[in-house]
Amino acid sequence: MRIVVDLNRCQAYAQCVFLAPRVFALHGEEALLYTPAVPAGEEERVGRAVAACPVQAITVGGAAGAGAG
Repeated sequence: MRIVVDLNRCQAYAQCVFLAPRVFALHGEEALLYTPAVPAGEEERVGRAVAACPVQAITVGGAAGAGAG
């Protein structure tokens, strides 16, 4: 599973950080850092984070490495 965050849309509400802290983190008060390739076992948490994003800035792709090249 891969994710992409539209950092122009993200408003740093940090719902994703609370729901999936192994994938999302705030750097300072407004800069979001994230791991595009979701670690094994974190899919459910990331799904909740995607659903909880108030500005729908997070999108989910396919398997890690899919479409590369």
